Amino acid sequence: MRQALNTLYVMTEGAYLRLERETLVIMIDKEKAKQIPLHHLGSIVCLGRVSMSAALMARNADDGRTVVWLNEHGRFQARVEGGVNGNILLRQAQFRAADNEAITLEVAKAFIAGKLRNSRQVLQRSARDSKNKDDKKALTKAANALAINLRNLEFAESLDSIRGLEGDAARVYFEQFNQMIKPAMRKDFHYTKRSRRPPKDAINALISFLYALLLNDCRSALETVGLDSQLGYLHTVRPGRHALALDLLEEFRAVLGDRLALTLINRGQIRKKDFDYREGGSVLLNDKGRKTLLIAYQERKKETLNHPLLEQSIEIGLLPLIQARILARYLRGDIEAYIPYLHK
Repeated sequence: MRQALNTLYVMTEGAYLRLERETLVIMIDKEKAKQIPLHHLGSIVCLGRVSMSAALMARNADDGRTVVWLNEHGRFQARVEGGVNGNILLRQAQFRAADNEAITLEVAKAFIAGKLRNSRQVLQRSARDSKNKDDKKALTKAANALAINLRNLEFAESLDSIRGLEGDAARVYFEQFNQMIKPAMRKDFHYTKRSRRPPKDAINALISFLYALLLNDCRSALETVGLDSQLGYLHTVRPGRHALALDLLEEFRAVLGDRLALTLINRGQIRKKDFDYREGGSVLLNDKGRKTLLIAYQERKKETLNHPLLEQSIEIGLLPLIQARILARYLRGDIEAYIPYLHK
């Protein structure tokens, strides 16, 4: 399990990865920059213009080591992996569940219950930490509004109703994003509204990049346990879309994505100079900003917490894998319900 934490991120433009005996070698400007034993790596993520030898690509496929290419903004481009793994009986159960309206609603509700509960936790934590009376009041009010959405979720009778509650909760949550940022940092980091392609401010650029990293981890986790990451229950299924990975991502957006973004901003680890502000209004992380973010993301994944369901200490980076296994157990009929991850 711990190998799942060992993701190598390569973001140097023009880097070339090749195989040398039992090691991965990173070449930069035709010189050996780094050499890493293959058995230390669970997956490889290449950002931007990074290439790989055919021999290394084949070895990764043989070892079951996934290689993912993202563009410089964190958007998915390609994925290389070996043959399909997992239990066909599990995937059959997954597909049957998707044709069962009652099960689909139950699982979709669980994903959104996790999202609302965890988003509320982030608001409440920010309210406790705030020294500004008005900010504290606004954040508490938003947390109370999400509690109402969470109660109403129980009575939702359709996917559209669930999505409506999620959309309303997201609006309330993001309306208070500025109040979760320390006043001294708000001049450089001011949130207006959610924008994705392209991001229109530094906060959107930061959280979109984090969501892309988390989505890749969710997809890998689902496929590791043998589930089809494209067949979801909440998100609409369409060609090329990893709907189930997006479903699972909902539980982690606030506590693993937004919380890390806020920490980096409030501690001054990410600055305005870590972004490129381009003509047309788009804002993107530059090389230094991406490096800072990736280091922080990897360090965060190594931290431990007590999983509320397992009641044992685990690394944060294993949370998507654990939730994927809980989902697989539910779909196989081993447990009565899928229980989302609820952060404390």
